[in-house]
Amino acid sequence: MITKCDHPGCTKAGTCRAPKNRDLREYWHFCQEHAAEYNKNWNYYADMTPEEIEADWERQTFGAPLKDKDTANADQADYIKFLNDFLTGRSQFDKQPAPSKLPTNVNGAFKIFGLPITATWREVGAKYRSLAKKYHPDTATDKSSATSEFTKITTAYNTLKKYFNK
Repeated sequence: MITKCDHPGCTKAGTCRAPKNRDLREYWHFCQEHAAEYNKNWNYYADMTPEEIEADWERQTFGAPLKDKDTANADQADYIKFLNDFLTGRSQFDKQPAPSKLPTNVNGAFKIFGLPITATWREVGAKYRSLAKKYHPDTATDKSSATSEFTKITTAYNTLKKYFNK
């Protein structure tokens, strides 16, 4: 539906949307001329501190931060240890079993999740959650195979949980 331009005194058709505020839920409807004028003067970051602008940019670029700070700090510590081990002689890498030496049930669990054997525990958890939502018997669209698929991914998850010592 085309409405009249929201600019005072304008009688043209309001064919262009322009946001009323930063949450982008409400819009003005302007003609092309007034939309260009409005957009030229509109600043998404108006009334925000530099810290708020940086936080908004990071959220839009990288997604919402982890709510659990302990998990985020543990992940960061694991990553730093990984880099340190890699750069200072590969001490941890040489102790890990070669892909062919992994138990067959662990290899199978990685295949069920569609993940490489180099996947991290966090990747396994994320994949499990997405598959569990898809195949849970209460929420699945295909109820006939949902129970067997859910059982299969739960067994694979428990196998990988033991493998990662969680």
